[in-house]
Amino acid sequence: MSYPNQNPYGPPPGQQPQQPHYGYPQQPQPPSPYGPYPGGGGMPGMQMQYPTVMPGGVKAARVMLFVLSGLNLIGLVLAVMGLGGVSKASHEATLDTAADNITAMNVGKGLLIAVIVIIVVFTATAITLALQFANGGSGVRAGTIVFGVANIMLSLFTFPIGLVHTVLGILVLVFVAKDEGNAWFSRPRY
Repeated sequence: MSYPNQNPYGPPPGQQPQQPHYGYPQQPQPPSPYGPYPGGGGMPGMQMQYPTVMPGGVKAARVMLFVLSGLNLIGLVLAVMGLGGVSKASHEATLDTAADNITAMNVGKGLLIAVIVIIVVFTATAITLALQFANGGSGVRAGTIVFGVANIMLSLFTFPIGLVHTVLGILVLVFVAKDEGNAWFSRPRY
């Protein structure tokens, strides 16, 4: 009985590799689901393998964008309620109150309106980007990276409350900027 070649480096030069005597011919290996080795580009003449389904990290970034937009909607409701309270207090202020109080209320209303506008813009951007993940190109990836950085910067101004936004912004940024995110967003679309 003949045993398969025990040499881990292959057959000696000049000899053909022997098929194992197990009764089955050797089958061709399926392609790797991860594509070719990064940077190597594969063998000359081979095409780059692109993912056909959205990678897990990209799916997670998409879900986090939806979560961020949901949190923004909660913040929007709170900001509108705060604006209503400040407006009601400014209308109830009489002429006998100091002008400083009325000015402070007007500044407070202006700040709350600015916060509401920022929340609406960030919510609409997060929803739009998340909806474009399935068919978007490199522009969606770049927009998501810019959104993640802007979200992190803005959430640092409201640090104790904005900690969740900071963490989610960092995770969105990391998952989209990884190689699997690059492969997903740079794949050819027909």
